[in-house]
Amino acid sequence: MIENLNLATTQICERFRGYLPVVVDVETAGFDPQKNALLEIGAYFIDLDENGVFRVGDSLHFNVKPFEGAEINSNSVQFIGIDPFDPLREAGDEADVIKEFSKAVSKKVKEKKCTRAIMVAHNAHFDHSFIMNAVNRCNYKRCPFHPFSSIDTASLAMVLLGHTVLSKACEIAGIEYDTTRAHGALYDAGVTAELFCKMLNSYGEMLIALQTKGTDSE
Repeated sequence: MIENLNLATTQICERFRGYLPVVVDVETAGFDPQKNALLEIGAYFIDLDENGVFRVGDSLHFNVKPFEGAEINSNSVQFIGIDPFDPLREAGDEADVIKEFSKAVSKKVKEKKCTRAIMVAHNAHFDHSFIMNAVNRCNYKRCPFHPFSSIDTASLAMVLLGHTVLSKACEIAGIEYDTTRAHGALYDAGVTAELFCKMLNSYGEMLIALQTKGTDSE
C-alpha cells in the first residue's frame, strides 16, 4: 500500500519533490544533439487545480535558427517539413531563444513556489539532450531544468496504457491526435501534455480506489 503520496494536495510544488513539470517537444535537423541544429521548441506548463486535477496550462513556442556550423540532415528536415532558412519562420538566434525560454520557465517555477523545473517529453532523453546541448553551447548558466532527470511519457504510457507510440497512446487514452499537425513542436507538446495529465489523473484515481478498498477491508 502506498501511504506517503499526498494525493489530496492542490499545490503542484508539493507533488513532484518541489519540481515543476514542463512538457517540451523539439524539432531538429537530425538526431545528434551536438552536431544537428535545434529548430523549434514547444512547451506547456502543467497546472494542478483546486480539486487536485492536473490540467494543461500556458504554452511557449520558439523557432530557432541553426547554430553556426550546425549540420542539417536533409532527410530529417524533409520529414518534419521545416526549411531551417525560411525567413518566414521568424526564427531567433539559439542563444536568445534559450535565454528567453529559460527565463519564462524560471518565472513560472517561482510563481508556483517550486525549486526548479523538470522536463516532461515523449522519449524524453531526445528532447532533454537537445535542450541541454543548446544550453551548453550558449554557456547559459541559469537553466531552470534539472540537468539529467526527466519524465518520459513514452515509458509511462507503456506501463499504464500498454503502448509507447504517441499517436497510439493518445488513441487508447481517448485523446484526439491529428496526424496532419504532427511534427510541429507546439502541437506535439500539447498532445503530450494532455496525455501526461490523463495518465496522472487516472493513476491518482486508481490509488485512491486502492486506499479506499484497503480502509474498507480493515
